[in-house]
Amino acid sequence: MNAAPALYRRVLLKLSGEALMGDLDYGIDPEVIARIAGEIAEVQKLGIEVALVIGGGNIFRGAGLADGAGMDRVTGDYMGMLATVMNALAMQDALENQNVFARVMSALQIHQVCEDYIRRRAVRHLEKGRVVILAAGTGNPFFTTDSAASLRAIEIGAEVLMKATMVSGVYDSDPRLNSEASLYDTVSFDKLLSDKLQVMDATAVVMCRDNNLPLRIFDMTHPGTLVQAMTDSDVGTLVTV
Repeated sequence: MNAAPALYRRVLLKLSGEALMGDLDYGIDPEVIARIAGEIAEVQKLGIEVALVIGGGNIFRGAGLADGAGMDRVTGDYMGMLATVMNALAMQDALENQNVFARVMSALQIHQVCEDYIRRRAVRHLEKGRVVILAAGTGNPFFTTDSAASLRAIEIGAEVLMKATMVSGVYDSDPRLNSEASLYDTVSFDKLLSDKLQVMDATAVVMCRDNNLPLRIFDMTHPGTLVQAMTDSDVGTLVTV
């Protein structure tokens, strides 16, 4: 039986740092990152070019420390960017253990461990079959990694921004608080904003909307869901104009 054809040619996958923790309270669970890397390898076998943006919340949250402990917000955000570089390097290693070529490209210059982010070079890596891991957010404070994912997806010409979460998609209310919450199959960017359905920050949502970049929200905590999301349009929630 032949595998279902891929829905996309080039995607950007946004992972939260927390997705790498598994059941741990902090850091990276080796089994979880190995599973995710294995699924990305399977996606590549479908002929899909993959770029990644990974958050840093499993290591450090700059905004939270700035709000709660009085740290300068700019300092905290730069520390958070460095946390995303650490996750990116860990993912690069996990992918290489799956025999997948990967490159970490950082918005901050850290030449000893990763390349600078240059759009044309990133696209060339993708064309050569390498996974590109885009680290350090946008390189600027006050912007989340969700906003960085939207920006980079647009820059590299991704056909969709895939945001992996811990819920099945976009609900009309928080399913963790409301057992009667309804899951949307599709929803508009404007409704996401007007109803304050907080799946991504508003800046990221507006950027996707204004550049007509589809956004798919899906649950990646179940093994195999990432590959399924690349071939089955019914997985998760599709957000469009």
